[in-house]
Amino acid sequence: MADIHIERTHSLGLLEARKVAFQWAEMAEEKFDMECTYEEGETADLVSFTRSGVSGELKVTADLLELDAKLGFLLGAFKDKIEGEIVKNLDTLLAKKSAPAKKTPAAKKKPAAK
Repeated sequence: MADIHIERTHSLGLLEARKVAFQWAEMAEEKFDMECTYEEGETADLVSFTRSGVSGELKVTADLLELDAKLGFLLGAFKDKIEGEIVKNLDTLLAKKSAPAKKTPAAKKKPAAK
C-alpha cells in the first residue's frame, strides 16, 4: 500500500476553508467516483473519502488543509500521478478563494473645458 500526505496552509478561516473542502469533495465524487462524507465540527471538519483501492481523510481547520490517503496495491503504482492531481486540484481551489477581489476601475474624469 502507498500513502499520500499533503498539507496546505491557508489564511481563509474555517468557514471559507470549509467551502474549499466541500468543492473538493464534490469534484472527487464527480471526477473520481469517490464516496465522500463531510462532518462539520466547531474547530475542524473532516471529509472522509473512499472507493475501490483508495481511502482517506481531508482534515479542514481555520489555517490548514491536511489530506491523508491510502492507495491499494494496484493504485500504488500510480501514486505520483494521483498525488499530483490532488495537489493541483487543492491548489487551484485555494487560489480561487485566496485571490483578491478584482476592483472595477474608477471612471476617468475629463478635464474641465476652458
